[in-house]
Amino acid sequence: MDYRLQRKLAAEILGVGENRIWINPDPDNEEEISQAITKKDVMALINKGLIKVLPKKGNSHRWLERRRQRTKGRRRGPGKRKGPASARNDPKREWIYRIRKMRRYLRWLRDHDLIDRRAYRQLYRWAKGGMFRNFSALKRYIEENNLVDKEKARV
Repeated sequence: MDYRLQRKLAAEILGVGENRIWINPDPDNEEEISQAITKKDVMALINKGLIKVLPKKGNSHRWLERRRQRTKGRRRGPGKRKGPASARNDPKREWIYRIRKMRRYLRWLRDHDLIDRRAYRQLYRWAKGGMFRNFSALKRYIEENNLVDKEKARV
């Protein structure tokens, strides 16, 4: 039988989606259900138990457990990865985070007079050109070449 009208009315009454409405498939009640064309009629069927609301679909416990594991960093090894690294992390975003960190540090050194303006400008340009792989490489270069003013660094 086509119970589209009854399904729609029941969904409105019960405040759920039409897909969550269950109508008793028993052929004995077929006539009674098809005769219900008003909200009042459908309400009577709901009270009789011929029309019910199906429970919400949720995620299985197994899925929730896996999700908890992943938040801890597990189940993310090389065997689970598909595609290149750039598919998981945008290279441009990574570059933005890296360069901002370096520039922030260089600015801090310059503002606290730990490096002179000339050294700042040179390091800034090198950072932009990709000379330093990461923040620690920049720090290592500064330490190895004694660019930080030791006298001011102590104070």
